[in-house]
Amino acid sequence: MTGNEAYDSIVVGGGHNGLAAAAYLAKAGLRVLVLEKLDHAGGAAVSAQAFDGVDARLSRYSYLVSLLPQRIIDDLGLRVRLARRRYSSYTPDPSHPGRGLLIDSGDAACTAASFAAIGAPDGEAEAFTRFYASCRKLTEALWPTLMSPLRTRSEARRVATAAGASEAWDAVMERPIGEAIAGQLQHGLVRGVVLTDALIGTFAEAGGKDLQQNICFLYHLIGGGTGDWDVPIGGMGSVSSELERAAREAGATVLTGAEVTAIDPGGCVSYRRAAEDRAATARWVLANVAPAVLDRLRTPPAGSGTGVSNPNHAREGSQVKVNLLLRRLPRLLDEGVTPEAAFGGTFHINETWDQLDQAYRTAESGAIPEPLPCEIYCHTLTDPSILSPELQAAGAQTLTVFGLHVPDRLITRENNGARRAQLQAAVLRSLNSVLGEPIEPLIMHAPDGTGCIETKTTLDIQRAVGMPRGNIFHGGLDWPFVEDGTPLDSPARRWGVATSDERILLCGSGARRGGAVSAIGGHNAAMAVLELARNSALARDS
Repeated sequence: MTGNEAYDSIVVGGGHNGLAAAAYLAKAGLRVLVLEKLDHAGGAAVSAQAFDGVDARLSRYSYLVSLLPQRIIDDLGLRVRLARRRYSSYTPDPSHPGRGLLIDSGDAACTAASFAAIGAPDGEAEAFTRFYASCRKLTEALWPTLMSPLRTRSEARRVATAAGASEAWDAVMERPIGEAIAGQLQHGLVRGVVLTDALIGTFAEAGGKDLQQNICFLYHLIGGGTGDWDVPIGGMGSVSSELERAAREAGATVLTGAEVTAIDPGGCVSYRRAAEDRAATARWVLANVAPAVLDRLRTPPAGSGTGVSNPNHAREGSQVKVNLLLRRLPRLLDEGVTPEAAFGGTFHINETWDQLDQAYRTAESGAIPEPLPCEIYCHTLTDPSILSPELQAAGAQTLTVFGLHVPDRLITRENNGARRAQLQAAVLRSLNSVLGEPIEPLIMHAPDGTGCIETKTTLDIQRAVGMPRGNIFHGGLDWPFVEDGTPLDSPARRWGVATSDERILLCGSGARRGGAVSAIGGHNAAMAVLELARNSALARDS
C-alpha cells in the first residue's frame, strides 16, 4: 500500500452531496479529499449519452430539482439554471381515455373545466386547491428548518402551529396520508393524482401504519416550501458538474476511479486507484454512500444497531425507470389536450386511487402490476439543449418514465434480465393504453439499429451507482426532525449526520433530511465538521 497523506476531511463518494460538502469545507480553508469509484463525479445526478452514436445527453437517474436550496446555489456560486414548468400534471381517465385531468398552473379556469370534463363532483377542484394550500402552510414553515440544527418533534410542531398549519401537521405527521386524501377528495382519479406524491420510489400503501408514505409525500411537497419541481437546464449533469467545479476551485482534491475498500475508526481510508492500493487519513470522514454501504466499509464492519443504520436504511427501492428518445411526441386519445400540454408536466398513467391500491397488492403478492402505474417526464419540451441541433430540428423528444410499485423483492440476480424485459413491456403497454397511436414506431434508432430505449431495474441501479436494493433515497426517508428525547449533544447529532463513530459522519441521502438532489445532506455534514473544527480550535487555545 502506498501513500498515507493527511487531510482535514475525506469524503467517500463523489455524488452531488459529497461535492457540496467538499466545496463548503474547502472554502472554509480545510484540506479536503474526495474519493469517487466511478470514472466521473456526480453519482446519480449525471447526464449521459445513453444511446451509442446518438447525440442526446439524458438525465439518466435523477431528473428534476425541487429540494436544492437557493442558499446553497448562492453560497457556492453555482451557475445553475432551473426552469419552471407551466403545467403541473395531466392524467388520462383509464375508464374513458378520451378525457383527462389537466392541472394548468397558469390557467385556473382551464383547470376547473378539466375537473368538470372528467366528471368530478361539484366543488372537487376547490377541494383539491384547499388541500394543497393547507399542505403549503406546513411546507413553507418547515422548509427553512432543513438547513439548520435539528428540531425535535415538539419543536417542529410548534413551528407549524405558529404558521397556522396545525391541521396539515395532523394530516401529514400523525395519521396515514390516505385518510386525509380520502376525507377531502371524492373522485378516484383526483385522489390518485395526490397519492402518487407519497409513492415515488417508496413501496407503501395509502393507509400504511408506519407512515413511510407520509414522509415521502412531505419530501415531494417541501422543496422551496412550494413543492415546485424544476427542470435543470442542460440536464442533471449540469448541477453535479457545477458542484464539482465549486469544490475543485475552492481547493478540494477530487479523485475519480478511486474505490474505497475500508474505513477504520482512526480516520484511515483505504482505497484502490489505477490498480494500486493506497491510503489517506483525516480528522473526519464524510460518507457520501448509503448507510448500508458504510456499514460494510467500516473496520470492523458495523452492523445494524450500532448507530450507523436504522431500520429505514434497509428499505427496498420500488420503481423501474425507462428512458426513451422519440421522433416526436405521440398523439393522445384525448383530443382536447395537446401533446405539448399533456407532456409539459407530469403525465400520470393508470394511477387512480383504486389502480394504485391494486398495483400495491399485486406487487406484494410477488407479481408485476398490470396495468403498471407510470409517471412520465419530458425534459426536452422545457429544455431542448440536451439534444444536438440536428435532433432538435427534427422534432425529437425525450421521455423519462417511472413505473411505480415495482419493489426490489421482485428482482433477483437470476431473473434480472427477464424481469427487465417484462417491465419494459409493461411500461409500453401502460403508455399505449392512453395514447392515440402505439409508442413503439416513434422510438428512434441508433446507428447500429438498436432502439433508443433503456430500462433500469432496482438491481441495475444498485450495480451502476451503489444504491442498495435500488433505493433512490439510499434507504427509507426519515422525518426532518427527531423524536422528543433524542440526544442532540454533539454537532453531528444536532445536524442529523451522526454515526456511532464521532469521526465518521453521513453526508449523503442517507443523512436525516437527505434524499433527492438537494445537497442538504452535504451542507449539513459540512456545518457539523466546521463546528467540530471550531470546538477543537477552542479546546487547543484554552
